[in-house]
Amino acid sequence: MVLKIFFPQCCNTADSGLLVGHWIPGHNSAVVLAVIHYPFIPGQVKKYLSELQSQTQVDLTVLGSWSMPKEGQEGMDSFLKDLSTIFPQKCWLQLSREIGKRGFICQVVQNNGKLLQDQEQKNGDESSEGDKIILIHYDQRKVMLSQLHPVQDVGQKSDIEPSELRLVFQTVAQSQPLFFLDKYDDGPLKLTHWQSEGREASIIAELLKQASVPVCIFLTWLLSLWHWFCSFRILHLHPVLFISSKLSTCVQSGYRTVHFKTVFSPKKAATHMEFMRKANIFVSFLLDIALGLLLISWLYRENRISKLADTLVPVADRVAKELQELLEWLMGAPAGLKMNRALDQVLGRFFLYHIHLWSSYIHLMSPFIERILWYVGLSACLGLTFALSVLSDIVALLTFHIYCFYVYGARLYCLKIYGLSSLWRLFRGKKWNVLRQRVDSCSYDLDQLFIGTLLFTILLFLLPTTALYYLVFTLLRLVVVLFQGVIHLSVDFINSFALFAIGQRICRPYRLAGEQPVAGGLCCVYCMNGCVSKLSMLPT
Repeated sequence: MVLKIFFPQCCNTADSGLLVGHWIPGHNSAVVLAVIHYPFIPGQVKKYLSELQSQTQVDLTVLGSWSMPKEGQEGMDSFLKDLSTIFPQKCWLQLSREIGKRGFICQVVQNNGKLLQDQEQKNGDESSEGDKIILIHYDQRKVMLSQLHPVQDVGQKSDIEPSELRLVFQTVAQSQPLFFLDKYDDGPLKLTHWQSEGREASIIAELLKQASVPVCIFLTWLLSLWHWFCSFRILHLHPVLFISSKLSTCVQSGYRTVHFKTVFSPKKAATHMEFMRKANIFVSFLLDIALGLLLISWLYRENRISKLADTLVPVADRVAKELQELLEWLMGAPAGLKMNRALDQVLGRFFLYHIHLWSSYIHLMSPFIERILWYVGLSACLGLTFALSVLSDIVALLTFHIYCFYVYGARLYCLKIYGLSSLWRLFRGKKWNVLRQRVDSCSYDLDQLFIGTLLFTILLFLLPTTALYYLVFTLLRLVVVLFQGVIHLSVDFINSFALFAIGQRICRPYRLAGEQPVAGGLCCVYCMNGCVSKLSMLPT
């Protein structure tokens, strides 16, 4: 017979006491979860285990005794062996270790008093003859937090029988109330498990969990008020919806509302994936706020807002002058091209007038630019993404004249192309059938062909002038779109940056561990960080 004992590394130096754990059903294996230190009252131990069984739905029991005698405890071994009569078991484990030695003495006593095994285990080595005991050390903290084998729902049934290691991982995961610490005093029983060393941190973590519930409820109430405000009928009119869909600030506000609704929900995450999603959103939000505060601290130092406002108007004048020179170049003979002078002059003066209007608008707003920038800078309190979204909207407003140039040029160019395509079909005796959405044959008289020829000639000779203006303004618009695209890419990167998952990967990779099936009916568990100190090929 081969008996496997899964023993936590955190209990290697525990004081003498009782081994609390669970026998794996269907397998000759036992999982040690904690050590109850001496002194204790057996009645209190039984009451404590019965309460834990009702909470965890795991058959927790006293597996045996753990002996690591100190000075003045010479008779501790015999006392712990006699406890098998108070806590009757089919097999009573007796683990002992001497101070300063790495080896363990493992003994298994059956209920009839027969000694099944008495073999000293050195560094997890197993005996070579007779019955064997395999002592497997595992890191309880990593196994508890790894989510390597998630616990299945009670109603969920699987045709495949779970492997031994899966049952071990599920046993540790389901025994979470055993490791729960929310007070400094242990009470009548003192235990050693993976949370024993970080008692203060565990208490703080549990208090923060309890305090987060009312905070989440309050923030959920604030979100409900925001949804109530957004449900006003006037905000759902088509012009308002169209404008809000074009403003990056409104789009970012919608994203943040959805994120807040997900993170601050009082419901606990049902799956590990949902927990990781909430944690990633929350950490990205904290990073966003931290970067926004850094931006504010930089902007409001050394009078940078005033310097930025003083620089904005000269830059706008410089851009207007460059555009004016570009239009004057187009109104001449750009790159030696022969343009239609009449159309060239009309388009050039039309666009020059728009530049004049834009420059007048900038100079009219110049006394208020500093105050506007001062209040706009405060939007960084909501996060760097809000500040970048506001910057994108400001760029869109400042380059509105370039957008108008692009729209005018694109519309005029599309009309020319549409007219030329229609007249080209006229030359070939074709026409576009609107009802059937296809090109049909058609006979034209002489007057129609003559007028069509004149119009085709006029549009064809005017096309180079229109195409040149369209090309130049498309390139200008492309520069603005690329700049806004970089801003939007930065915003999306901050919103979706999985900083929490990356931190888990670097600091706690066992939280992201997984399993892979192996052919031949065997299952091998890969733990990147050593959750189990001895890996075995176990039959499924």
